[in-house]
Amino acid sequence: MSVTTTTHLNFRGQARAALGFYQSVFGGRSVAVTYKDAGAVQNENEADWVMWGEVAGDNGFHVMAYDVPSQLPWNQGQNPFFVSVRGTDAEEIGALWDKLTPGSTVVRALEAAPWAPLYGMLTDRFGVTWVLDVTAPYNG
Repeated sequence: MSVTTTTHLNFRGQARAALGFYQSVFGGRSVAVTYKDAGAVQNENEADWVMWGEVAGDNGFHVMAYDVPSQLPWNQGQNPFFVSVRGTDAEEIGALWDKLTPGSTVVRALEAAPWAPLYGMLTDRFGVTWVLDVTAPYNG
């Protein structure tokens, strides 16, 4: 069992450009899954926005990013990033979730999602937003 933490950057329509820029700086591979790719389009103007993306390099660099859809609040100065905690073991992720939850505001309950066996989001008592999930292979 192992868990990793990754900075998860939040944009509004700029995630693809940001991922391309970070890849040009740090190298590595880039992946971008759009809302259309995931079958999760809520606004046709945002169908090609990034629902989940990352740049990961052999040098250890890793950053994730997405475009916050217009129906959700977003303020670049208030919530420019999340801390993503990813693991392969549902029990381990669930135990970490249980420890983070007291005093937190649950944004999305830890449960199965179309893109992950488990996925949840909360803002802890210190104002840090955490995304916890169990990894699943991307078959896009």
